[in-house]
Amino acid sequence: MKGNLAALLGIVGPLTAYVFIGLSIGLSPSFSWYRNALSDLGHAQKSSAAPIFNFGLLLSGFLITIYSVRSLINYAKYTGISVAFSALMLQAVAAFDEMYGRIHFVVSVLFFVSAGISCIIYFVEKRSVLAIMAFLVGLLAWLTYWFGVYEAGVAVPEIISAVAVTSCIIQSALKISGIL
Repeated sequence: MKGNLAALLGIVGPLTAYVFIGLSIGLSPSFSWYRNALSDLGHAQKSSAAPIFNFGLLLSGFLITIYSVRSLINYAKYTGISVAFSALMLQAVAAFDEMYGRIHFVVSVLFFVSAGISCIIYFVEKRSVLAIMAFLVGLLAWLTYWFGVYEAGVAVPEIISAVAVTSCIIQSALKISGIL
């Protein structure tokens, strides 16, 4: 796969997740930002949107992994390795949906923690202000949720931190592609 084509997967991969998440929310009238986790959309026994949600996460993780090992790793070696791991954990979130209980919890935590660590690594490697801001926004979203600063379901810090992290992935892809 040519470098620029692989770099474009750094844009397409994250956006794929959001398209499928949005579609799943649209197909799940009982979903509430005040009560649910995003993973509730992927529960194979409780969500009719589970195949769509889980497929979207699997596909997104696959595309981001290809981006990481074929393009990002040549631009920011350690970030590429870290993002590849995060993308694999995203796939694990889909493969081990909420029916798997503790396993799902562990891979979800690994996904969000490794995604945050990827931002820190990107900041160190490329001095990206966006990366450190993304890490801080994600951390703040989780801290304010854990300390009950606002009333919402866990889906809120999940989506805030995910959007923050994917902004770094997309920025890196745009830089590699020469667009930025």
